[in-house]
Amino acid sequence: MALRRSTLARYLGIHAALVRYSLIHEMQFKANFLLWIVVEALWFGLQLAFMSVIYGHTDRIAGWSRWEVVLLVGCNQFIQQLFHVLFVTNLSNLSELIRKGTLDLLLLQPVNTRFLISVKKFEIGNIVNALMGLAVVFYALARLGTTPSPAQWLGFAVVCVAGLSVHYSLMFLLACIAFWTVRAQGIVWGYYNLFNIARLPAEAFPRGAYRAVFTWVLPMLLVSNVPAKLLAQRLGSTSDWIALLGMAVACFVASELFWRFSLRHYTSASA
Repeated sequence: MALRRSTLARYLGIHAALVRYSLIHEMQFKANFLLWIVVEALWFGLQLAFMSVIYGHTDRIAGWSRWEVVLLVGCNQFIQQLFHVLFVTNLSNLSELIRKGTLDLLLLQPVNTRFLISVKKFEIGNIVNALMGLAVVFYALARLGTTPSPAQWLGFAVVCVAGLSVHYSLMFLLACIAFWTVRAQGIVWGYYNLFNIARLPAEAFPRGAYRAVFTWVLPMLLVSNVPAKLLAQRLGSTSDWIALLGMAVACFVASELFWRFSLRHYTSASA
């Protein structure tokens, strides 16, 4: 037990050091830092404006009211931006580590290589955009007249972490394709762009292959809809969040197995 605590403390210390380095690096380019926040905020504003246009012509979409959908958009923004803070830049850079041979140096470090690849850079600016999404969530709940209980907020935190785990595992798995293709940024960023689908209710899509794929294969709809339904008290049963938790575990195991398989087929670029 003491060894596990020591290992956990060591990894937390490494992560804290990487966060400090990222903050120092970002502050060297303050204009770029602020501009990125502004651009992301404008894009988020356009998403909300799009929903306003739609609800100018209808009262409900697949049974969802205007403020329920705004809540969904806020939840999607919160999860998407947290995902960007933690993982997107790092995972998209895996192909460059392979191509340049930098991965060799990471493999030699006395730290779990997957951990180093995943958290090497911390995108500080996207924290502001994540907080914007959370602010929209609170505003939408106020307009709905809904006050989630502490248990619901705890459940919201749990399913958000599960959603982040699902996205991380699937994007990491896709990034590992670079062991064969050398470059895989297009695949990784293509997955990230699919977040735009998640701002709509799952019920808005007709039952069939399309809805099934984006619920169970690339689970954009599941990850964004479950937190919003939980806060809006639209979850009719526990099956959705149990499915999300189960998928988080399954996706992580699959990505770990594929990572180990990829490393066995890795040929050093510096060889």
